[in-house]
Amino acid sequence: MPTPPVTEQLPARTAAVWAALDQVVGRGSSLRVLDVGGGSGMFAVPLARLGHEVTVVDPSADALATLGRRADTAGVGARVRALQGDGDLLHEVLPSAGGSDVAFDLALCHFVLEVVDDPAVTLREIAGALRPGGQVSVATANRAGAVLGRAVAGHPVEALALLEDRDPAPGRARPARRRFTPHDMLALVEGAGLEPGPWRGVSVVADLLEATSGAAPEAVRSLELALAETSPYRDVATGLHVLATLPR
Repeated sequence: MPTPPVTEQLPARTAAVWAALDQVVGRGSSLRVLDVGGGSGMFAVPLARLGHEVTVVDPSADALATLGRRADTAGVGARVRALQGDGDLLHEVLPSAGGSDVAFDLALCHFVLEVVDDPAVTLREIAGALRPGGQVSVATANRAGAVLGRAVAGHPVEALALLEDRDPAPGRARPARRRFTPHDMLALVEGAGLEPGPWRGVSVVADLLEATSGAAPEAVRSLELALAETSPYRDVATGLHVLATLPR
């Protein structure tokens, strides 16, 4: 198998997620991967380049079209399968999910729980598509990071609303995106029958450094990895991540 993607020139903001995934995807065998809501291929294409078979389920036809172009350009179109559908209806999109011949070794659920109708249902559907012992990578927006982000941007009223778990912009047409605390995220994971590993912060400082400095990407990536599992830094990251396992 090729070198795990954490060492490639991928965005530093996702370094902590890739570092966790490398434990699974860099072991030398081809995996069946399900990417829920990953339509544009940010994770699917690098995983396919590593030799894994990736099925992407996304409700957006435009995102899936982008995925197809990106996969073809990377030469991995044959290893990427695109299915249009919703994460909370995987049993309809993948009618044989959970069968030994089609169950997935790894599932990705990255920044999807913020926008689905019911996060708990979505995670249960994903868990149902895994083989026993399979794993799911869950990444969500972090409420504490969102509070600080709005405050630093000069929007204290919105920051207070987020702190109190209220809609920071009531009256808009679209519903507010959810933000999660570590406790919220881990409770959802456990409620889906999954066993979570240690949680980490995603983009503790990467977005800030990339916007305000000319720091070398490798230096930013190294700092991200050092901060991702260390409190109090991880507590105020932009996102949260956990790798969970379906018991055998």
